[in-house]
Amino acid sequence: MLRAALCSDDPPPFALLHRPEQHGEQFELLIGSVHFPTGLDALEAEVADCAPGAEQVLALLPFRLIGERGYTCTDDRAPLVALRVNARALILRNTIMRTLPADAPIVTGGKFDLADEQYADMVRRVIADEIGQGTGANFVLRRNWSGQFSGWSVGRGLALFRQLILNEPSAYWSFYVYTGDNTFIGATPERHVSLRNGVVTMNPISGTYRHSQGPKLAEAMKFLGDKKEIDELFMVLDEELKMLGRLCPTGGCVRGPYLKQMASVSHTEYVIEGSTECGVADVLRETMWAPTVVGSPIESACRVVEQYEQAGRGYYSGAIVLAGRETGGTPTLDSAILIRTAEISARGEARFGVGATLVRHSDPAAEVEETWAKAQALLRAFGAPGHGAGLHRPPAERPLQLAEDPEIRRVLRARNAAAGQFWFSAPGTRELHVTGLAGRRLLVVDAEDTFTAMGRSMLAALGLRVDVRRFDEPYTVGDYDIVVVGPGPGDPRDRRHPRIAHIHDLVEFLLDAQIPLLAVCLGHQILCSALGMTVFRKSTPHQGIQRTITYLNRKETVGFYNTYAASWPNETPLADRLDRPVEVFRDSSTGEVFGLRGPHFASMQFHPASILTHNGLTLLGETISGVLNDESSTATNASGSGAPVLERGNR
Repeated sequence: MLRAALCSDDPPPFALLHRPEQHGEQFELLIGSVHFPTGLDALEAEVADCAPGAEQVLALLPFRLIGERGYTCTDDRAPLVALRVNARALILRNTIMRTLPADAPIVTGGKFDLADEQYADMVRRVIADEIGQGTGANFVLRRNWSGQFSGWSVGRGLALFRQLILNEPSAYWSFYVYTGDNTFIGATPERHVSLRNGVVTMNPISGTYRHSQGPKLAEAMKFLGDKKEIDELFMVLDEELKMLGRLCPTGGCVRGPYLKQMASVSHTEYVIEGSTECGVADVLRETMWAPTVVGSPIESACRVVEQYEQAGRGYYSGAIVLAGRETGGTPTLDSAILIRTAEISARGEARFGVGATLVRHSDPAAEVEETWAKAQALLRAFGAPGHGAGLHRPPAERPLQLAEDPEIRRVLRARNAAAGQFWFSAPGTRELHVTGLAGRRLLVVDAEDTFTAMGRSMLAALGLRVDVRRFDEPYTVGDYDIVVVGPGPGDPRDRRHPRIAHIHDLVEFLLDAQIPLLAVCLGHQILCSALGMTVFRKSTPHQGIQRTITYLNRKETVGFYNTYAASWPNETPLADRLDRPVEVFRDSSTGEVFGLRGPHFASMQFHPASILTHNGLTLLGETISGVLNDESSTATNASGSGAPVLERGNR
């Protein structure tokens, strides 16, 4: 079967996969027919037609499918490709290596579409014009490598796959997929999402240690202590916890961090899991796409990707998916992110994308080097000219295994000491009883940042009945005991923006009606503005920063994602619109405001639900309890009795 499929001059569509977590040293050979579902719902229908007990549909998901979430992207019409499996076999690695050809086609003319300095300039512009203006916390922008293979054929291309799996043995998935037209060859380190027995698993990976000459312990320890790399991982962990919050009623549970070692780079990673009743289409849709390949917040990052890349991504940063049904009929899937993956046409035209995570303190030259490092495994397999020393270094028999070192393990474990402990505890053990909160109704207004999904998990753990509504969805504040005005990107001073204008109107209505209010991040800034404070753009953005501050008159370690802030002079009293005193928690040296506590309202500049906030559940419980117990509030119950009513779009 192997030789018949792989050595034919005109093979049928097939896939050769190595998924070590599923099958160890065995490879999967899948042979079938290719279909082009119109979208994720159509793909799910194909999966539903599978016989129980096997994964029978392999799919290549292009980046443009993020349009199904309503997010902006360049529609390059790259098709969703599905291979309906008709025959499959598990084959030992030794047999695969003996069977795959060694005579590889030759690539010529390989180069990136953006020269190094052009990419570095794009990094500078993103830091200044996007992160520096509050558009988001981090962004991933790609550059494309392309080249031409002479003597290309699907059979000869398998020699490239042979070389790739020799060079890159630690990938999450290695694969060679022939669709009947194009060929995809890759060794990706990162799971996209898995679904088994109702449990969703994601695997946020970020932070990159480059070691083209082989890993060294001292260098690895320096990497693990690098604040930029630590911040990158926590930011993508937050973003993927947001995704699980939308799929899993009780939110995600975190394991890690771990060190994932590849041939030329190593990455830090976490694993997160949660229980869901969602099917294949919803799981894939809600996890499009990983923040490690787009940025965060995701919706805002999509706009930045479209603006700066100016062309469709094709399959780069999409996913390769193997889906089917469990023996009992429930859906199952495993998937990997389409990075470190080349697409090769029937004419031998090859291309692949690589990107770097850009944060507030990125060094443009270092981000250029990171893109080269991520390209090395494919460039080595292709025998293509590369960049930097050691590109063509043959793989060591067994390089130093960093994850086995006890000091590496200790340093990784220590990262969690100041992190949000709520997310490391299992659902069912997270509940916190706060007198007077159980059963109270709470509305969260999402200002385009799905931190609100994480917040919902925390708020539910306090016994609250929580609804989340986007700012542009219908809601009636009088139906709730308290309203949380959530975070979002953008300049809080810009009332010309419809979303910002809506949050201003909402906060001012809640203040005037004396309806209990908790304002977070963007909501906090707008509340401060409504109370007469100055809101300003920070000279250095605080995107993904952990600080220890004074809040509720005690020291708390919390996470910030803000480019804007409010200030109020020290020792100057603050009053609300009825001239009642307001307590201000601020930086004593700068006057920057971290939070407020006043009649029927409170606020937080930081994100209580973030993995960067150590004690978020307790802070939320105490703050909300204080607001609801304020006797000055006119909102007496969740039916709106005694409170004015605001309906979204009808005020």
